[in-house]
Amino acid sequence: MLDATLQALSDPTRRAILARLSEGEARVTEIAKPFAMSLNSVSKHIQMLERADLVRRRREGREHILSLNPAPLDEAADWLVAQRRLWRFRLSWLDDILKEAP
Repeated sequence: MLDATLQALSDPTRRAILARLSEGEARVTEIAKPFAMSLNSVSKHIQMLERADLVRRRREGREHILSLNPAPLDEAADWLVAQRRLWRFRLSWLDDILKEAP
């Protein structure tokens, strides 16, 4: 699931959609308004976010209401923190070795 999350986050349009949804639920048409692209193109971005489980969709009559699911973002953040710790340790270790070298 981490791969799908990172792939979804790789696009600025999808990040903008998530930023909007972090403010609260919205209709698909509301999400699409600020973008200079077709509703169909925005829908493809939304579908990728849904596949990564970052966005949830529910229907109210003919309207599709989207909401943010932050759980995959938490998983990605945890992974990034772990990677940062690992690389800080490795680089610190390398720095110590280089300082001891003649």
